[in-house]
Amino acid sequence: MPSTTDLSPIWHPSPNFGPRRDGLEPSLIVLHYTAMRSASAALERLCDPGPEVSAHYLIGSDGTLWQLVREEDRAWHAGAGEWHGQTDINSRSLGIELDNRGDHPFSEVQMAKLEQLLKDIMGRWSIAPKGVIGHSDMAPGRKFDPGARFDWQRLERQGLAARRGYDEGPSDPLSGLFRAIARDAGFTADINDEELLAAVRLRYRPWAKGSLEPADFTPLGHAALWT
Repeated sequence: MPSTTDLSPIWHPSPNFGPRRDGLEPSLIVLHYTAMRSASAALERLCDPGPEVSAHYLIGSDGTLWQLVREEDRAWHAGAGEWHGQTDINSRSLGIELDNRGDHPFSEVQMAKLEQLLKDIMGRWSIAPKGVIGHSDMAPGRKFDPGARFDWQRLERQGLAARRGYDEGPSDPLSGLFRAIARDAGFTADINDEELLAAVRLRYRPWAKGSLEPADFTPLGHAALWT
């Protein structure tokens, strides 16, 4: 049976799950896009025992909400990665898939349903806004969802994701300093400088191009960290 929620999702059970390890409970929510042609195609894949992938929830572009795995169980959505020095993200998280190819905006009704679901889950599991992350945050260089078209600032304004910083970055943007500040912000996966910059920009400045610049530091904290 599905987990208790006021949103009454359509229960569409996936066989792809297991117990959470080491007594862990959800402290993170990982957002994904499906990168498939339709929600029905995504449902089929997430419930196919062959690929061994799943998620706790899927939200269609029309706002339809499905639940595939109980929140108490470990869905197979995150894969290899790390956040704030912690691995086995599947045991620490709930996964939400959004019906989107990654190359177009997310619909208003879909975003509204996501906001409702986030409020519901965060209240039930006492997950702080900083615990809402993208797949690309914890698996940089390997994953790129929910992508450049996802409106993180919309979630931030409602307290559904950690607010970004706003101080002016350092005049001399050194890569070593940027890596240290990014690690403090949670980006601890073992990746090179280029992959790290791409991951931070995908979350905060997806339009940015070129070399590391002062503005790349801004969303990660405050001026006291780099002055």
